[in-house]
Amino acid sequence: MSYFDTLLFGVYPYLAGTIFLLGSLARFDRDQFTWKAHSSQLLSNKNMRWASNLFHVGILLLFIGHFVGLLTPPELFHVLGISAGAKQVLAIVAGSIAGLMCFVGLTMLVRRRLTDPRVRANSTRMDIFILLLLYVQLILGLLTVPVSLMHLDGGNMLLLMAWARNVVTFDPAEAVAAISSIGFLFKLHIFLGLTTFLVFPFSRLVHIWSAPVTYPVRPYQVVRQR
Repeated sequence: MSYFDTLLFGVYPYLAGTIFLLGSLARFDRDQFTWKAHSSQLLSNKNMRWASNLFHVGILLLFIGHFVGLLTPPELFHVLGISAGAKQVLAIVAGSIAGLMCFVGLTMLVRRRLTDPRVRANSTRMDIFILLLLYVQLILGLLTVPVSLMHLDGGNMLLLMAWARNVVTFDPAEAVAAISSIGFLFKLHIFLGLTTFLVFPFSRLVHIWSAPVTYPVRPYQVVRQR
């Protein structure tokens, strides 16, 4: 257990989580005018529907998969008759499909953001930074797939699950102990994931909090001719 492991995986998760929650609350309270997705579709609509849909569907599936996979107690999988190895194979297959969908969509969005003159001119530094951060994070996640295929016993996965559960239950010492033997690629992937939560309140990602869950049942907008 090294000093850096303790700092990055025992302390940093709580720092990132605190800023994520309090920063989002402060921005919503003090600066609601900026609480939006800052859509640039009107500036350039070419392939936007494909890029946006692939990215959003892919990243939602990845988020749900990571959330359920990391925080579900292993005992529940045992009750369902799913071994650690079987769960890892399922995670690899499902994660690869969702990851490739997200990668195609995000590649199109990155190319559009950086090469389209109108979109680039209307992009802030944070817009570009958060997009590239997600892109690098996604690539790292895809690179972990070949590594996981070489260890199908589920050992690494169980250690990652133990780290996540101990962080959530406020036991950082056990969390660091669980992750200390994990490979560098997985640690970098986790670190960038935590960093995404850290910068979340200062980016356009805050619009996630305002997901239009009532959209299917809200009344129609009445438009009258003058």
